[in-house]
Amino acid sequence: MPITPRLLAAALLLLGAGSAAAQDRGTLTPKPLPPLANPDDPATPAKALFGRATSPASGPVRAYGSYAKGCFAGGEALPVDGSHWQVMRLSRNRMWGTPYLVDFLERFAAQAPRVGWPGLLVGDMSQPRGGPMLTGHASHQLGLDADVWLTPMPNRRLTRQEREEMSATNVVRADRLDIDPEAWTPEHLRIIRLAAEQPEVARLFVNPAIKKALCRETTGSRSWLSKVRPMYGHNYHFHIRLACPDGQGACEDQAPPPGGDGCGEELAYWFSDAVLNPKPPKVKPKPKPPMTMAALPAACRSVLKAP
Repeated sequence: MPITPRLLAAALLLLGAGSAAAQDRGTLTPKPLPPLANPDDPATPAKALFGRATSPASGPVRAYGSYAKGCFAGGEALPVDGSHWQVMRLSRNRMWGTPYLVDFLERFAAQAPRVGWPGLLVGDMSQPRGGPMLTGHASHQLGLDADVWLTPMPNRRLTRQEREEMSATNVVRADRLDIDPEAWTPEHLRIIRLAAEQPEVARLFVNPAIKKALCRETTGSRSWLSKVRPMYGHNYHFHIRLACPDGQGACEDQAPPPGGDGCGEELAYWFSDAVLNPKPPKVKPKPKPPMTMAALPAACRSVLKAP
């Protein structure tokens, strides 16, 4: 089924990873959110509940639901500093994931120097218990998603202020039709390819212009390109999505990506005028009400209430 402008808008909402939101500055003095007046009200947005959870849910590691309607227990935080990674935007408290994701990122970061990428700057992962976020994403709810900046880690520890305020590298040309040759490097292709070739990875999301460059510049095996999916808003980072781990029956995988390398008509559509310059609807659609707990797996209530 072709991606229509309406489906594109829905997909953008689902992924919720607009480049501006991803690069919003953090703060050196984060303040706790005020308590909710009626947290048990069924109409309370789920994001208001999960966004106030500051620590992981105790108990066995479990992922419940789908990437855009789910939660998890037994989460871990990626250490803010590693030998080959640094965590950005610490004030967001989104450096959490299932242990599968944390372990994956540590191993992947250790491999990065082999392809000329000194280390990872890690953006948003998940909230401590997953679930819907107050801002920026509609996915990242299962503890299996992570954003990696398209900026190689520097050879020094960034200051807290730099982690909150510096921007990642925008590698997409201003007209959105291709990569910016002044910003794009062969190492960008290599680090994305390295991620896509990891067996745990189900999908990678990149800006369509990046996918175009990958299609044009790849030599040798092209099988990994099927995992790399075009989606606007990913011009500063690439989004890694792991498949549900074995033994996690309550975790819902996406359908596998289509066959082939995705470099033909499927990619060309993203550069059509209908997608690049969509016409506004004649009738402005009503905003959807925020997701409530009723839309999430029943187990997510227990995840919220766990110590």
